[in-house]
Amino acid sequence: MENYQNELIKESSPYLLQHANNPVNWVAWSDEIYDQAKRENKLILISIGYSACHWCHVMESECFEDVEVATLMNKFFINVKVDREERPDVDQVYMSAVQLMTNKGGWPLNCFTLPDGRPVYGGTYFPKEQWMHILKSLNHTYENDFEKMQEYATNLHKGVQQTELVTKKEVVDTFEEQKLEELIVRWSKSFDSNNGGETRAPKFPLPSNYEFLLDYALNTNNEKVSSHVKNSLLKMANGGIYDQVGGGFSRYSVDMLWKVPHFEKMLYDNGQLLTLYSKAYSVYKIPRFKEVVFQTIQWLSSEMHDKSGAFYSAIDADSEGVEGKFYVWKKEELKELLGDDYSWVSEYYSINQKGLWEEGNYILLKSIIDAEFASSKKWSLDELKTAVNRVNSTLLSERNRRVKPGLDDKCLTSWNAMTLKGLCNAYAVFGEEEFLLMALKNAKWITSHQIRENGFLFRNFKNGNATIDGFLEDYAHTIDGFISMFEITGDSHWLNLANSIEKRADELFFDETSGMYFFTDTKSKLIARKMEINDNVIPSSNSVMARNLFMLGKINRNKKMVARAEQMLKNVYDGMEMYGSGYSNWAILLNHQIFSFYEFVCVGPSSKKMALELFRTGIPKSLIVYGTKSNIDLPVFKDKQSDMDLIYVCVEGTCFQPVTNVEAACKLLFNN
Repeated sequence: MENYQNELIKESSPYLLQHANNPVNWVAWSDEIYDQAKRENKLILISIGYSACHWCHVMESECFEDVEVATLMNKFFINVKVDREERPDVDQVYMSAVQLMTNKGGWPLNCFTLPDGRPVYGGTYFPKEQWMHILKSLNHTYENDFEKMQEYATNLHKGVQQTELVTKKEVVDTFEEQKLEELIVRWSKSFDSNNGGETRAPKFPLPSNYEFLLDYALNTNNEKVSSHVKNSLLKMANGGIYDQVGGGFSRYSVDMLWKVPHFEKMLYDNGQLLTLYSKAYSVYKIPRFKEVVFQTIQWLSSEMHDKSGAFYSAIDADSEGVEGKFYVWKKEELKELLGDDYSWVSEYYSINQKGLWEEGNYILLKSIIDAEFASSKKWSLDELKTAVNRVNSTLLSERNRRVKPGLDDKCLTSWNAMTLKGLCNAYAVFGEEEFLLMALKNAKWITSHQIRENGFLFRNFKNGNATIDGFLEDYAHTIDGFISMFEITGDSHWLNLANSIEKRADELFFDETSGMYFFTDTKSKLIARKMEINDNVIPSSNSVMARNLFMLGKINRNKKMVARAEQMLKNVYDGMEMYGSGYSNWAILLNHQIFSFYEFVCVGPSSKKMALELFRTGIPKSLIVYGTKSNIDLPVFKDKQSDMDLIYVCVEGTCFQPVTNVEAACKLLFNN
């Protein structure tokens, strides 16, 4: 077999390197591709994916490794490979184009454009024969009916430019609770009361959805919503979407039962889910939620942790070319490995019809809570926990002898910042010093490697190098992560960094006309400058920035910041109730506007102890800060300095008489 090598061999992205030996003459994304296309008078193919994408691998095998296909692609097109995780800006623009053309999207994303970058055709996965037909047809149209193609590109370009652009709303008198109530009523019609999540497949663990719903339930004492959150998180934690043996969540389940995962594990999911499960534990005190946090952090530490303190991006779904092979088990294999333990493990991990997947493989999942299972075996919970740990250790040891799925070892600033926030929240709720040490190491990685001397951020990091400028997403989540660091450490260093990065974000991305932020800075050469508005698995960068401005405004006593956050919320307020899931992170900010936002300011010798105790009480999202030698001069502590232990509970600029303990502080919240 002939050996091939293209320009991607010079790249650091694992996804691009996967294609470096294709016979296709791939090049990486750059501004120069337009010049090359114009010089050679060729259409551009922009093919976008990511390393853990199963169907990206399939299309590579069927099309991009095929010499016949590659010959056509090389003859007629400038072929550009894009890692969507490194270049979400490119992905946003061409995903919008493909969705406008086909009403659907996904990855691999394949979009054909004119030499100036304006799209003319696109789709997702294509098998070989269809792909070859498309290649020939597009080239024929380009050579013989260019005017028709040009007209189509002009119209489509206008559509791409208009999607997700926002205009400033000047008139929103008040934020109304009725809006939230309607949002909940509409959304709850799709709640799956049996299995959690929504009544559809596939099912994604959408962290900001449940964070909002939990906050809403706490503010309103809504038992139905609270029950849905609790049930959803339990079913996710006990399902096949969660790695029962090794920890960590897969990206989604293909069914309504959370049973069969799409086996790749993404850092952004797991970082955010640390925050969610830690918060949920503080509310419900369900042991399973604590186990999920501890086991997931152990997985992050052992499988995803770079020596620099950063976390890697993803673990692939496939090993040896087979999806899920690394994670599933044959019954005979388990019997041999577990011996006498097999009889109870087969019940505990559903080695039965419920856990059966395909080709005699079983996905480990739980169908009974530990207390009930222990009772049925006449064991104590401690005895069950010891037995489960022993079995998991045996299975993990055996699994590690298998060929492992591919690791995407690039490190992304925004995804690391989400994980930083998750570690901060885990430390706040559980007080585990190891979590704090991991958070500090990760925060120092961001400051040492991803923040330049001039305060600008890089997006990526691989082999000691960062090469791509940060996008709004990177700035927004880094600010969020540093606010969390300030909350748990009391060190004003992190607050100062959050403030300075916010100023840089304003310089690079803020649009005075709309009051919103663009995703890319003014140097972008893309055909459209997008605003990211809708919340998804990762909340939109604009909603994260709005929440950042609100929190920084409260800490800094900066009314302009709070007003800007409120303006951003006003811009999306109309229509939020129609699509709660797509505005869930915005809706957390709306909670703050409708249900008074409380600030807990702890001072005195035991200020840290009191603050951490507050984090563990399960109160609605609030600002919790504590005074230290480094921060006591901050505006939030003005007129609150004390040599004795006091908690000031403040709301809307007014503080109650200070109290001396957490119980009394919580009473002020719930009685007002």
